[in-house]
Amino acid sequence: MKSKTRRVSRNKKKGEVARTKQQVIVILDFGSQYTQLIARRVRENKVFSRILPFNTPAKEIAALSPKGLILSGGPASVTEKKSPYPDKGIFKLGVPILGICYGMQAIAEMNGGRVKHTKSREFGKVECFIDDNKDMFAGLPGNLSCWASHGDYVTKMPAGFHTSAHTTNTPIAAIANRKKKIYGIQFHPEVTHTDKGTQIIANFMFKVCGCLSRWTMHSFIKESIENIKKTVGKDKVVLGLSGGVDSSVAAILLHKSIGRNSRCIFIDNGVMRAGEPEEVKKVFRNIYHLNLDYVDRSKRFLDRLKGVTDPEEKRKVIGDEFVKVFEEEADKVKGVKFLAQGTLYPDVIESVSPTGAPSSRIKSHHNVGGLPAHMKLKLVEPLRDLFKDEVRLIGKELGLPENIILRQPFPGPGLAIRIIGEVTKERLNLLREVDKRVLEEITAAGLYEQVWQSFAVLLPIKSVGVMGDERTYENVVAIRCVTSLDGMTADWVKLPYELLGRISNRIINEVRGVNRVVYDISSKPPATIEWE
Repeated sequence: MKSKTRRVSRNKKKGEVARTKQQVIVILDFGSQYTQLIARRVRENKVFSRILPFNTPAKEIAALSPKGLILSGGPASVTEKKSPYPDKGIFKLGVPILGICYGMQAIAEMNGGRVKHTKSREFGKVECFIDDNKDMFAGLPGNLSCWASHGDYVTKMPAGFHTSAHTTNTPIAAIANRKKKIYGIQFHPEVTHTDKGTQIIANFMFKVCGCLSRWTMHSFIKESIENIKKTVGKDKVVLGLSGGVDSSVAAILLHKSIGRNSRCIFIDNGVMRAGEPEEVKKVFRNIYHLNLDYVDRSKRFLDRLKGVTDPEEKRKVIGDEFVKVFEEEADKVKGVKFLAQGTLYPDVIESVSPTGAPSSRIKSHHNVGGLPAHMKLKLVEPLRDLFKDEVRLIGKELGLPENIILRQPFPGPGLAIRIIGEVTKERLNLLREVDKRVLEEITAAGLYEQVWQSFAVLLPIKSVGVMGDERTYENVVAIRCVTSLDGMTADWVKLPYELLGRISNRIINEVRGVNRVVYDISSKPPATIEWE
């Protein structure tokens, strides 16, 4: 039977769920590693934030009717010839502006001030002394311990500005033009290392911009449901459901919006953890009564993985096969016009570089394996404005069970990239049994929610062991437990020795074919969280 071809439309006017019209703080990204932190600090105060490339035209910014504008830090220097600058039209928008680190230096240069490079660089914690305790620094003590990261400093104040803070090495650590509501701070209030940093950002939003705390998860759900109804109408939507928190929350939102007109397709690719397919069917079909198609194609995936050992090739094989299976199943749904995905805001941000150009780094582990551009479907992404922690809050508000809401991140290629070397049914079954015991012990110790990821890796080596009077050669597994805030950096977890002992003993005694357990104590960077 011939398969129809469908195209995913990325036309925002036609295919994207309408965005909400709440108050917004726009953040212009100059490439700082902390840009997403700024956005999160704004949202923690129940005000919506949006990150845009630094060179976004002022007209596009104005179209969002922002309550305020924040210029992020960045690795560049305004003393260089090709320094990145925002559209000068932002100063004519009539909205309050806050520049952080490089953002402050850009403001100074663009308004007639002067910035110079200094040998007395400030990196790490510095003592900041407040000279003007109004606006940005209202209600704060006279001195703060702040986090700095700069080698340039403002030497000449722009006309109409005054100094509002200084440090031992930097006479001008903060500037203010109260009349035009333009401010700059040389340190980073968005990081936890800065005392009262959250209050500084809150002062900008509430005292300077006049924002109100109205952006809540409850209001998001209500508006999202209304927007989905308006966008989709009576048409049908398909969603690739993985069982992870992102696609699960998207599935429930769709179900609440359009009911049986949403069809979830769950594909068992054979590389999932123990009990996951059964759990997905139980929760979404039996408890939430979603329109769910369960498709077992595990043999098909494993057949294609036969002989494949290269990690990137594994990803390509699994992604390619997922697309084919999904297309086949979507073609069976009559009248479908929309494809829903659990895309999150970090995915949106990372797909565009600070310059506005396409990012050179494309993820190969999205919720639905990176669905094809040739599917003739319009795209619905109800979570594209949210960070992971916000999605978890939405899931809690919707009543999803904790084992889904708090589920640790799981890679799209599944256990295939936790098996070093060839993926076989036997090796998968062995790793599932090992992984199951790791998670059981981490959960029993009350650490599951504190650990970002905890899992086992099957190594491509055999280790000598002793069984009675005979030598044996059996498998070696590595245990990996890390803490992280966003997965971009991670540190290994200092598990109690007693817990490590229990995990090792259970694996060796209960899982036939394993005689050695090792614990991975490397951090990211330089290592990655996953082994492949």
